[in-house]
Amino acid sequence: MPEGDALKLARITTAEQRKNGAWEYFNKLHNDKVNAWYLAKQHSNIPFHIYLSKPPKGIEMAGVRLRANPVYRDFFNALGANTVIIPPGEIYTALERGVVDGYGWPTVGIFDLGWHERTKYRIDPPFYAVDVMVLVNLNKWRSLTPAQQKVLSDAALWLEGLDRDNEANMAKELERQAQVGITTVRLKEADAKRYLDTAYKVGWDHLNKISPTHAPKLKTLLDKK
Repeated sequence: MPEGDALKLARITTAEQRKNGAWEYFNKLHNDKVNAWYLAKQHSNIPFHIYLSKPPKGIEMAGVRLRANPVYRDFFNALGANTVIIPPGEIYTALERGVVDGYGWPTVGIFDLGWHERTKYRIDPPFYAVDVMVLVNLNKWRSLTPAQQKVLSDAALWLEGLDRDNEANMAKELERQAQVGITTVRLKEADAKRYLDTAYKVGWDHLNKISPTHAPKLKTLLDKK
């Protein structure tokens, strides 16, 4: 289901997606394409950053080797970076040996993997959104009673509501990054706009190629009005 790529491009909250029809649209796609019920989505307010071991030169990444994955590989390439696809477990060694100069990762998590020891800079503003989804087999969902479905649906709203804690958790993470010497590189207004415009244009252009039928509608539902 290539349309799943659209969720990283959402610039409205999961609660807003439930109100404006985005959740229903995605649920129907899940029903039809992967025989699943789209129950919940977590961490929609946790974005990604570029982290580097050497100082950046604005938003130009020509000659910079960045560890990437399919979520943001096209964006990094559009910035001129040389992207390297390696699993997370190999990033520390890649930084240590100079195989990569940096990597993309959410606001939280670099301490869990020890990458802060090899990270010197973080670029702001962040981009995209983490999406962790909870799906239920559609046949199983339909076999449940309305009361059972309500229990799960209520639990889904509770789970999504936990995202409110992310703001405080991210603030603590950013403070901790500063304490260990990771410098925040805040792009100037014009550069920040070009940086984010590039990220989202690349993302939507890719989605239009792989899902021309659904991408335009998804953009109207998920992009900021």
